[in-house]
Amino acid sequence: MIHIGMNPNIFTAGSFTMSWHGLLTGIAVLAAILLVAKLAKDKGFTSEDVYSTALWGVIGGIIGARLFHVIDKWSTIYQYDPVRALYFWEGGLSLYGALVGGFVFGITYAAIRKLPLGKVADLAAPGMILAQAIGRIGCTINGDAYGTPTSLPWGVLYTNPAAAATAGPWVNGVLVAGHPVPVYEIIYDLIILAVLLRLRNRLKNDWMIFLIYASLYSVGRFGLDFLRGDETAILGPFHQAQVISLAVMAITIPLLVWLARRPAPKPVEAD
Repeated sequence: MIHIGMNPNIFTAGSFTMSWHGLLTGIAVLAAILLVAKLAKDKGFTSEDVYSTALWGVIGGIIGARLFHVIDKWSTIYQYDPVRALYFWEGGLSLYGALVGGFVFGITYAAIRKLPLGKVADLAAPGMILAQAIGRIGCTINGDAYGTPTSLPWGVLYTNPAAAATAGPWVNGVLVAGHPVPVYEIIYDLIILAVLLRLRNRLKNDWMIFLIYASLYSVGRFGLDFLRGDETAILGPFHQAQVISLAVMAITIPLLVWLARRPAPKPVEAD
């Protein structure tokens, strides 16, 4: 068993609290943008293309993360006090919401700018999965994605009273060790990142890297969520993230197969 007694908050000044989760989220976004900017150099994109699209992606990610969280927790928290849905500083963000919102805002901006959407999506995919991996370090410290009980030697028990995982898992009134689900996801995300970087110059059609990223992440998230102890089922035994994962897989996997069967586009001849 691994004990985590680290305070999830770095410091508090008045009503403002800087948490490790918040700091690592910021680092994750910065790392993603820097990686995409580096990968963009040989794809014909300018720095302005990358940074302006990223800005809108971040805005959309924040909105989506909060919106999905509020929808997920509406019946248990926000229906009794809807104004609290606006209280971002109290915490409560959905990773899937961040991905969906960031993608919608980013790709819409790229479309307005008349950038090649498939290339933009493929370029963004490695940065997105890197950001997810770094962000999950914050979840590991904070304990807000604690797992179901386990007796495995790498099970984690949070001992700091400020940790979110003091909410569980509980067995017979005793707080016990749970699966370190965020650590599992970090490892899985880094594997996806390695696959994407390996394939990024080897696939024949645009959108394929992004679809591989979306489908692989959804498969992993669907499976890992069975080990989550902090989620509530919304459809049979499935959590919100699992339902979204199934929907994403139903869309991305057929599209990926279809694109893989299509011939490579012919190069445009210069006049």
